Amino acid sequence: MVVGELRVLGTVQARAGARRVEVGHARQQCVLVALVVDANQAVGADQLLDRAWGERVPAKGRETLYAYLSRLRRALSELRDVTIVRRSGGWELQVDPDAVDLHRFGRLLAQARSTPDPAAGAAVVEQALALWRGEPFTGLDTPWINSVRESLEQRRRAAELDHTDLALRAGRHTDVLPVLTARAREHPLDERVAAQYLVALYRCGRQADALTHYHAVRTRLAEELGADPGPELRALHEGILTADAALTVTEPAPTEPAPAVPRPVPRQLPAAPPHFTGRAIELATLTTAAGDASTAVVSIIAGPGGIGKTWLALHWAHRDAHRFPDGQLFVDLRGFSPDGPPLDPAVAMRGFLDALGVEPGRVPVDAHAQAALFRSLVADKRVLLVLDNAADTAQVAPLLPGAASCAVLVTSRNRLPGLVTGHGARLLALPALDRAEARRLLTARLGAARVEAEPAAVADLVRSCGGFPLALSIIAGRAHSHPHLSLAAIAAELRDSGLDALDDGDPAASLPAVLSWSHRALTADQATAFALLSAAPGPDIGLPAAACLTGLSPNDTKTVLRVLEQASLIVQDTPGRYRMHDLVRALAAALAADLPGEARQAASRRVLDFYTHTAHAADRLLYPHRLPVPLGTPGPGVRPHPLPDVPAALAWFDTEHANLLAALHTAAGDGHHDAVWRIAWTLNTFHTRRGRLRDELAGWQAALDAATDLTDPTAHIAIHRHLGLAHAEVERHAEAAEHLHRALDLAERHHDVVHQGHIRFDLAWASERRGDLREALEHSRRALDLVVAHDEDHPVWRADALNQVGWHTARLGDHETARAHCQAALALHRRHGNSTGEAHALANLGYVDNLAGEHERALDRCRQALTLLRNAGDAYYEAVVRDLMGHACAALGRHAEARAAWREARELYRQQGRHDDVERVRRQLDGPTSLVIG
Repeated sequence: MVVGELRVLGTVQARAGARRVEVGHARQQCVLVALVVDANQAVGADQLLDRAWGERVPAKGRETLYAYLSRLRRALSELRDVTIVRRSGGWELQVDPDAVDLHRFGRLLAQARSTPDPAAGAAVVEQALALWRGEPFTGLDTPWINSVRESLEQRRRAAELDHTDLALRAGRHTDVLPVLTARAREHPLDERVAAQYLVALYRCGRQADALTHYHAVRTRLAEELGADPGPELRALHEGILTADAALTVTEPAPTEPAPAVPRPVPRQLPAAPPHFTGRAIELATLTTAAGDASTAVVSIIAGPGGIGKTWLALHWAHRDAHRFPDGQLFVDLRGFSPDGPPLDPAVAMRGFLDALGVEPGRVPVDAHAQAALFRSLVADKRVLLVLDNAADTAQVAPLLPGAASCAVLVTSRNRLPGLVTGHGARLLALPALDRAEARRLLTARLGAARVEAEPAAVADLVRSCGGFPLALSIIAGRAHSHPHLSLAAIAAELRDSGLDALDDGDPAASLPAVLSWSHRALTADQATAFALLSAAPGPDIGLPAAACLTGLSPNDTKTVLRVLEQASLIVQDTPGRYRMHDLVRALAAALAADLPGEARQAASRRVLDFYTHTAHAADRLLYPHRLPVPLGTPGPGVRPHPLPDVPAALAWFDTEHANLLAALHTAAGDGHHDAVWRIAWTLNTFHTRRGRLRDELAGWQAALDAATDLTDPTAHIAIHRHLGLAHAEVERHAEAAEHLHRALDLAERHHDVVHQGHIRFDLAWASERRGDLREALEHSRRALDLVVAHDEDHPVWRADALNQVGWHTARLGDHETARAHCQAALALHRRHGNSTGEAHALANLGYVDNLAGEHERALDRCRQALTLLRNAGDAYYEAVVRDLMGHACAALGRHAEARAAWREARELYRQQGRHDDVERVRRQLDGPTSLVIG
């Protein structure tokens, strides 16, 4: 914590010219706060211990306290007129009371109360309120500090009310009305606020509004507290009713208005970045977007760290500043800052209001009222807002203006889809610099002569940096600082040593130096965890998976991740999800290489076990009646993530899908062949319901590649069966038939009747996809025969087989047989609680009803099916059912409803990459309707 002006409202600070002193430890800060609050008074050791630790005083608390006091003395020793001395009653901070804003706050309030002129008194209270800087003692948490913080907040609120009383007496009812409007909304049961609001409304000529608000307060008091308004509020109400002359302003307003003080034009942009290069397309895109005046233009520059987002934003903002003559506002939202949490948008908003000249006493308390005031101030003005380093949409949305003349430029590592969909933001995904632009950047930094002298080395450097401006700038800085080094030598060092080649000891230009400082501060467990995280499969990792990867307990892992995040070695893009920048990952991977091979292999096995067992449990929730596969028990240190229900399972799959695919390929690369096919198996239901056809095919192809080292016949049967289905889904019919028949041969050779029935079921599906309905019906009937004869323990599979026979007989025109089979399937599914199968049977019956001319009945069945399918997250069958509903509505002459249903079906098919279905539905939308679903 920085010690500056000895401020206690918000932070503890002390000022000595331009010097700043660091006070880092939270408990040490608490001790300093305790002394500041009681400045020039002795505070005993017991009091200081209680205030700094509460009930959690450590065993050697006094020794620690003495050490803190000694450090504080040293920290303050260079500051003039500020010192800590030992007294008989304890320790005393000797300081001018006016150097402590808490005491200055109290002195100003006392001065205001003794000032006879209400206008002058209000001005003094405004000075007192201006001393506030956010929440007192931010980041400090002890019972004593919390009580002092609460007391200060109450004093602040009382001062705000005193200020309003004085302003009303001075005739400033018009000025305070907006603040009172927000305050009355925030504190609806506060009778003093209500009275002030009534007076302001009445004096502004809004007698009816004042009476309406009084009745609203009286009603709310009665409903919530069972009380009537107090005598003062009742008397005020009576005075308003009778137009009492006493309610008019008793203090005369100035006969001549004070000269208007012009509001400042904010120019908050940091300096334009030097050596800006390239980005012509992106600059043109930003300029084009800023010319759209239909609404407040919001542009998002998104991309990974080091890609040059702020570099581009500031260059464009300076270049086009003339477009915004009413000012440019800038704030670093610290969305991915290593030194603290993202900036509260309320703090950023307060900064904007200050820059626009709003007096502190006129800033509304309510955040929504502050935003409304901001929008009013920039209405019809041409202002540019640069919101740098945003964490998420929620951080940006409160800061957006409403005026069409304004423009907002946001930079973020996230793409902020909420801004795109909710606010019409234009997304600019920033790519790496191409090789020509990267070369121009090096030329701008190093000079044309040096670059042209070593073209091969420059090409090597450009290639190694991958178009990241940050990496290029670090290399250019190193070359510029060491002119005796040839570019070829730097390129060779970078090629051979990686990030170590950039470590020249200059922290401003050495990325490895900055990272190594963070790494050297880690404990042994933290350093090991950091190294192992480089091997996490996928783009990010959650806490449960990280705990298994590192081998630590969840609590210890959470602590380690928090330390790594604070050290800027990882980032938390979304709560609970952690990611490494590529450059940081390279450092961590180099450190991981120094770990024992057994430790790396054990970590890899643990995280693969975590993903496999958690995905298996999630799959069982989605499809509890599916044929099981043997998994065994999780290995030591593996704690699968508990998932309570279907929505939780779907959410987990959605979040972890990319990591599961990466885990599958990691397992293949590390030789964990059993894990490859099991992960593919656990993803099958999710892939089917979400329509992820290509991912399904790729997963099972990887499983087939690993199958040569598997001896379990069940694994080979499952791999060929599901690979055949995946090929059928993408219309690769020859490959589908080959793998499904291979699976059937294996099942027959091993006398696995259960799998034979399921494979026949799949062959029927593949035959239908190929267009051979009669062959499909034959496979369906044989599947039903096998289930009936040999699998009485699985009634749900019997229901599925019945439903499939019903579907294919309906497609071939035998409606009565189809209806009988589907109704039998429906009854079995309902009896055994299989809601997904129930939805499929309802859909098939709806299809039969539609063909039989019973269109309303078909729609009813479809609506029932949709409810079940949405709960199961089955997007594919939802599309099928909406498609069917379109045909039923068309047959009833309800063409608008038909088109709406088909558009929804088309969008669902499109999201799943089912292009043939998309084209078919498009033809239905463009041409005559049909009652047959192909």
